[in-house]
Amino acid sequence: MNKLEIDNLTKYFGKKLILSDISLKCETGEIIGVFGRNGSGKSTLLKILFGTLKANSITVKINGEEIETKGIIPSKKIAYLSQEPFLPKGLKVREVIPLFYQEEEQDQIFYAKGISKFENTLVGKLSMGELRYLEILLIGNLQHEFLLLDEPFSMVEPIMKEFLKEFLFTLKETKGIILTDHYYHDVLEVSSRNLIVTDTKIVEVASKSDLVKYDYIKKPTE
Repeated sequence: MNKLEIDNLTKYFGKKLILSDISLKCETGEIIGVFGRNGSGKSTLLKILFGTLKANSITVKINGEEIETKGIIPSKKIAYLSQEPFLPKGLKVREVIPLFYQEEEQDQIFYAKGISKFENTLVGKLSMGELRYLEILLIGNLQHEFLLLDEPFSMVEPIMKEFLKEFLFTLKETKGIILTDHYYHDVLEVSSRNLIVTDTKIVEVASKSDLVKYDYIKKPTE
């Protein structure tokens, strides 16, 4: 089992405090959902964890060993899916897979559920769900110990969401996963535990009622 521990994470943009003294732990077998309103710092948090954005302060341990970060976490053990598509639109799906995997490793993508239906389609012609599913398959099957997903369910059609959820349940057997998405029903369906970023802090939440409490969703009308 692998463990990622983050303490004392603070981030300013100019003079504006975005994240204040954040602590976070993620272990193999966990899917941690992170909620928060737009601008609360969810994506900022993931970018700092991946190492593409520098924190003002941070302490990181992986498997109990403190990592020398100088404000940026080395990302060799952490994979990241951003909100922005990154695959070349002019290539077919079957042409993209070899860019990530050697021949003997490609079958895990080619034979993944649903891929055969669009393997000869240009990446630029994929639906949003097909594209997100493909991106997560490509990143998720890499050997990183932790996986960060920013908006994996956004604009994804129901059938592709089911494929994604099945894959995430498989992945968590060998990885720790942190994801953030406004489609909170989907997050709650796959997550082991959940957090919300509110007023620069991060707080544990247990249910939809907690999301109401922190003014993330409206209270259901009676």
